[in-house]
Amino acid sequence: MERGGDDLGRSARRLIRQSRVATLATAGRVDSPAAGHSYGSLVLVAADYDAAPLLLISRLAEHTQNIAQDPRVSLLFEATAGLVDPLTGPRLTLLGVAEPAERSGQRTRFLARHPSAADYAGFADFSLVRVRAIRAHLVAGFGRINWIEAESLTFEIGSAQALIRAEAEIVAHMNADHADALSLYATVLLGAEPGDLRMTGIDPEGLDLRASPARVLRLDFESPVRDGAEARERLIDLAQRARRAGAANRPVERS
Repeated sequence: MERGGDDLGRSARRLIRQSRVATLATAGRVDSPAAGHSYGSLVLVAADYDAAPLLLISRLAEHTQNIAQDPRVSLLFEATAGLVDPLTGPRLTLLGVAEPAERSGQRTRFLARHPSAADYAGFADFSLVRVRAIRAHLVAGFGRINWIEAESLTFEIGSAQALIRAEAEIVAHMNADHADALSLYATVLLGAEPGDLRMTGIDPEGLDLRASPARVLRLDFESPVRDGAEARERLIDLAQRARRAGAANRPVERS
């Protein structure tokens, strides 16, 4: 069963999953110029299968040295690009604890989302961390301000292990054989500009696309999928829906 299946939890997880960057706040360590202050930095971010944030950080960075002394962190996610008034856009402040990310699939997901990170991900001073959520503060619009507890911020993936095992095969198949479907997802269902689309990941709640190294897209499922068979059915349904919508919106030629 999905934990935190309420609208607030889904909204928070969606904001995490669709983000390419976030603002990381750490507590300045006692032997640094930032001692006694919160230290903010911009970081690349990806999402684990359950929506927990994944960060690739260097031990030479100030924030990593701060985390070594105090693993409690805060991450700010926002979707305000293009808004005349950014404060009308959704944002989420997540409070959590930075912990080592130990599964190989987590690194694969991060590098698929951020291919340029492959240039340095193998360096000895870089490591992947996962932020275990404690709670978060969601501002989803005027008057829509709520605290959300940990159980609503992560998706229970215990019954989705078959999908996790099938992810690499699904992504490779879609990229190799179904570029047309990926284009339909992006242009018709998400309203994105045409371009070179790559699928970078799939999880129970949706799929991730990369339109360019600097642009990522998120397509949510209406309900969770748990294995490869369900994912295949959902991907076919989305493609058919996009084709119907595209045909309905195509201008009628007049003779």
